[in-house]
Amino acid sequence: MMHEQEKSDLSIVAMKLANKGGQPSAESMEQRERAEGNAGENRMCRTPSRVSVFQGLERVRQAAKERKKERFTALLHHVTVDLLRSSYFWLKRNAAAGVDGVTWKDYEQHLEANLIDLHARVHRGAYRALPSRRKYIPKADGRQRPLGIAALEDKIVQRAVAEVLNAIYEEDFLGFSYGFRPGRGQHDALDALAVGISSTKVNWILDADVSSFFDSVSHEWLIRFVEHRIGDQRVIRLIRKWLKAGVMEDGKVIPTEVGTPQGGLSEASDNSPYLK
Repeated sequence: MMHEQEKSDLSIVAMKLANKGGQPSAESMEQRERAEGNAGENRMCRTPSRVSVFQGLERVRQAAKERKKERFTALLHHVTVDLLRSSYFWLKRNAAAGVDGVTWKDYEQHLEANLIDLHARVHRGAYRALPSRRKYIPKADGRQRPLGIAALEDKIVQRAVAEVLNAIYEEDFLGFSYGFRPGRGQHDALDALAVGISSTKVNWILDADVSSFFDSVSHEWLIRFVEHRIGDQRVIRLIRKWLKAGVMEDGKVIPTEVGTPQGGLSEASDNSPYLK
């Protein structure tokens, strides 16, 4: 069922379809001519060829669309070898290695055998998440932002599980939501803002930020929110493993009781052949 438009939606729900693999979207997003900085940017969308590969996820998406209170109790079987293979190809080829030291090229040497083994471990509960490798990047204000570089197999499984969860949550998000969503980015949000302030009278704009959100988010509250829609405890256990895996800094593993490392799923690439 489509979200009903409220008055505030009028300035932001317009031409560009949200990411639904060629299917009708829950809500659309505003679009104008590309903002400065978008030139030459890869804007490939997810095409019906990808939908044909993951028809099971399309059924999940349809159920999520039609039943907004549904808790999905059988999801892990959608994490197939095919989905893991696609997840591998979605990753950046030249991304830094995690604590395992394994690169994208290294894993490719025995790709099919590696994926079959990984799939078996995930489904029998033998998969273990490794701590993320801590790395710091400078911020504009002189401080340093901590990043967590996940091990390659963790990136693959995280990306596959994210694809399954996206089939559900993309039906819940509103058209004016842009953060950390497939096929959307900060330039799309700026485009929507430009259209909104040029097409309607605007008296004020609110710019707000949650201080150190990723560093301090509660694991238990995060799981509670996820469990509103996700009832498959095998998927919940995977998420808990990633949250509790910790970070490695200067050779020492530091447990993570709160917060979640930034950097893992942001390393997905738009250059995957599965997106063409």
